Amino acid sequence: MADDATTAPREVFFEITLIGAHAKVAAIDGATGIEVVVLGPAHAAESELKRLAVAKLRARLARPSNGLE
Repeated sequence: MADDATTAPREVFFEITLIGAHAKVAAIDGATGIEVVVLGPAHAAESELKRLAVAKLRARLARPSNGLE
């Protein structure tokens, strides 16, 4: 995981919950506690679901804070 779109590693925690034919993947940044959630097919590869969640988390961390969090 990259720190503000650089290459510094970050710790990311994952929680995967199967809901019928869907998988809900939460990715949480260890440093800030910011969490994002993605949904995908339950039969998808876990690595692909995690990759998608990390991409969303990186995008969220790159957004400027507007004080509404």
